[in-house]
Amino acid sequence: MMRKPASPASTEPVATAPAGRDGPAGLSEQEAPARSQQRWRREREYLNAHRHDLSQLARDLYPPSWRMAGTHLLGRPEWLPARPVPLEQVRLSWQPDGAGTVVDAVQPAGSEGVRPLRDDGTRFTSYAGALAALDRPRLLENRTCYRLLEASAERGVQLTFGANRYFDLINVSEAVAHETAARVLSRPGAPPAMGDLPLRSSIGDPLDLIRRSVTTGIATLILRRDRDAGNAQMFLHWRDPASVAVNGGLYQVTPAGMFQPSHEAGWNLANDLGLWEAIAREVSEELLGTGEDYGSGSAPIDYPRWPFFAALTAARRAGTLRGYWLAAGADPLTLDVDLLTVLVFDASLFDTEFAGLVADNDEGRILTRPGAVGHEAGIEFSAANVERFTTVEAMQAAGAALLRLAWRHRGVLLES
Repeated sequence: MMRKPASPASTEPVATAPAGRDGPAGLSEQEAPARSQQRWRREREYLNAHRHDLSQLARDLYPPSWRMAGTHLLGRPEWLPARPVPLEQVRLSWQPDGAGTVVDAVQPAGSEGVRPLRDDGTRFTSYAGALAALDRPRLLENRTCYRLLEASAERGVQLTFGANRYFDLINVSEAVAHETAARVLSRPGAPPAMGDLPLRSSIGDPLDLIRRSVTTGIATLILRRDRDAGNAQMFLHWRDPASVAVNGGLYQVTPAGMFQPSHEAGWNLANDLGLWEAIAREVSEELLGTGEDYGSGSAPIDYPRWPFFAALTAARRAGTLRGYWLAAGADPLTLDVDLLTVLVFDASLFDTEFAGLVADNDEGRILTRPGAVGHEAGIEFSAANVERFTTVEAMQAAGAALLRLAWRHRGVLLES
């Protein structure tokens, strides 16, 4: 999750502006950049207002067999186990030199059309640079992230990671989504084809983890299991486009955020490389509104001595909290890859640990039922609500697939 204010954007190298979509020939040196930036902002606004519809169009650019759980999310068969896998059985490994194999890690070829002209007439050299200058969200910081290199659930879940930066994601995901929005805006009513999208075409297979720098997210569905009542509640989130750089205006499970170290200090890279550690931090931040400063700029987080982490870990041992890994998948519009996980809390444990549950956080608001208070703030985990959020509401592809898979496996997840 990106919460800290970004430091000022660094100065970019000069890039000359090729002829193209920035206005008719003959514009003055002052008019051409203004026209280019105006067009870019209009396309960006259209993207943020139509992400769900654009995701449906982007889905059709890829084989139907790639779609996961009947949703837009794309995945390989080896990314989807037959049953939920307990988090303790997910094995992570580290490949420090993996980032050296990526093709076009900083800004892929074909991106010129989504990089407008700067005031001096040269072209922004990255989409992240344009975003920071022209439509900066409140949360934008180029922090170290974990990059997914390999994923397989064929013989137990095995995930291999290297390192990259958050702007590696922005320069692919938001750029390729912007390109799709620009194409649809320029030719309304005509579905885009891959040949119309030079950036997306240059990326190629979005499920090939080596062709690009895959900055990885973790999406976690939280279920409050009330054994006495025989039902469960789930917690969903609306992402505010004024606050977030990616997937604004969409519903998502909560928590959901980037898989990344807690601070830039080098010792955190190894110390924070764990799904359970990352999920616990995100749960605390998004549901309880706690800050991101864990003091890990001075020393690594001592997870066993963090009271919230220790309480949840003890609950996992006692069986009142269970965690599962369900799949990995790529969003068809942005090509973002998310790991799909579930935490199932017994009601009494949830009510104790989340007595301070927040309604709003730095990225948006948590959905509630009308008049709900306290632990009742979630919405019912039911066939009707799963259907609503996976077919009617504008929900992020990863969240929709996670809901569908969780409902498919509810017998395992909600077992007594």
